[in-house]
Amino acid sequence: MKATQNPPTTVEVSAADLLRMAALYLRRHGWHQGTYYAKNPDTLTPPACAVGAIGMACAGHRVEHFYGLDPDTQVTFRRIVGILTVYLDDHAPVLHVDEDGYLLDEHTSPYSWNDDPARTAEQVITALEAAATEWDSLRTTGGENA
Repeated sequence: MKATQNPPTTVEVSAADLLRMAALYLRRHGWHQGTYYAKNPDTLTPPACAVGAIGMACAGHRVEHFYGLDPDTQVTFRRIVGILTVYLDDHAPVLHVDEDGYLLDEHTSPYSWNDDPARTAEQVITALEAAATEWDSLRTTGGENA
């Protein structure tokens, strides 16, 4: 780059970046079950569930529900939750079948998956990181974005 050229002022944040940011958020601030965030009004960074951590990564603040976000952030948030859902469908499916044997849910809900009493923080963090790695591997060829 020549001295007279202006360097780029924006950096594109990929879906994998946001998934890794969500995992990092959980490592730094803690994991939670039952609601997006632990009820703690004294902190801006409370423990979060997997989806709450994605909200923090996408919006930079608590996301109580996606419809409260600006349209661009809402699209990004829903896209990242969808990517985690696809990853869970492939690697940790939770199938809900009714008493007649019919499948009730076509996809693994990251909400119920996160809130499973047997779930651990490390499993959630690992899934977010693995989903990011899978996203990267599916979108690169020879080290370059496809």
